[in-house]
Amino acid sequence: MEGTRHSVLTIGGAMIDTIALIDSDRIERMSMNNADKAFLLLEEGRKTEALSISTHPGGGAINAAVSFARLGFKAASLVKVGRDARADAIETALRREIVSCDYIKRTDDAATGASVLISSHDRNAAVFTFRGANSFLVEDDFARTTFDCDIVYVAGLSDRSADVFPLAVRLAVEAGAFVAANPGIRQLAARGEAFQQTLPHLGLLSMNRDEAAALVPRLTAQHRSPAKQSIPADAPELLRRGLSSSGFDMGFPRFLEAILGFGVGCVLITDGRHGAYAADTSGIVYCPSLPVDVVGTAGAGDAFTSTFTGYIANGTSIPDAMQYATLNASSVVTYPDTQSGLLTRSALAAAKTAKASNLPIQTWSFNA
Repeated sequence: MEGTRHSVLTIGGAMIDTIALIDSDRIERMSMNNADKAFLLLEEGRKTEALSISTHPGGGAINAAVSFARLGFKAASLVKVGRDARADAIETALRREIVSCDYIKRTDDAATGASVLISSHDRNAAVFTFRGANSFLVEDDFARTTFDCDIVYVAGLSDRSADVFPLAVRLAVEAGAFVAANPGIRQLAARGEAFQQTLPHLGLLSMNRDEAAALVPRLTAQHRSPAKQSIPADAPELLRRGLSSSGFDMGFPRFLEAILGFGVGCVLITDGRHGAYAADTSGIVYCPSLPVDVVGTAGAGDAFTSTFTGYIANGTSIPDAMQYATLNASSVVTYPDTQSGLLTRSALAAAKTAKASNLPIQTWSFNA
């Protein structure tokens, strides 16, 4: 595939993940009664037996590229890695998935990023992250010709690399690409003003619930008129309760309207096992999650957003794209790593035929 035009470019993180699965009997968990948080307790100086320990390629841009490739897109990744064995392993894995490595940048200034995931109890892993070379993307890494594609997907950018986000969006727009962004919470919090200025150029903005909540203080100050929306008592919890952060509260329809008001084509909010929401100017779409036996939650968000992006960029309706994305994410969480569960387009089509009835779509209009 090297030297041929790619249809999707993914930008963001590249990591090697080391995943330890721990039986719940071998590690203690402390849950907070007054907050939706839980903590795994590791005893100093003591070895803990693991069910398995394995290593896998990961990172937002790499996960998304593999997802797009399995859906039939010619994918390429623009990431920064070191000159080390981890970088070699990432490139080997990408070539196996027929993802172009033409735009992988190597640096002598830092090692390739790495993560250690400790997965136990409900398998929502605790993650130790070394960002390494992921923080070293600079303007010189971005050539205009790199963006000659149909879809540009920008995953979370680490530390200084987030400074090039506006440039990536501008080059993608100039190339006529559909631009999807899935920023991390640090990027939203530390560079909110610069990020906000890119919103009119995004075809899709995707965030999880916590990332969306991080925008509430800024949006509350900018958008004081509430959305005209009557929420049914049996609506999903996030739609009824809204978002809260740092003492600021915002109704969920109001939040979605505020983001859309900046010119974003579509907003996608994932809420883990509680399902996901997508909104454009025609209203809000909700799709529940699919109950499965969870082995690991890492990579579910990357699978969901990349799948949704691939389908809506090619003209699929939002409800159908939501179901495809849910099915792919549901498959990913049945594996410990971020990529083994990613499905092909034909497998997703078969899964949708078999399971669409288990994913009832709900919709609400903004002027209801």
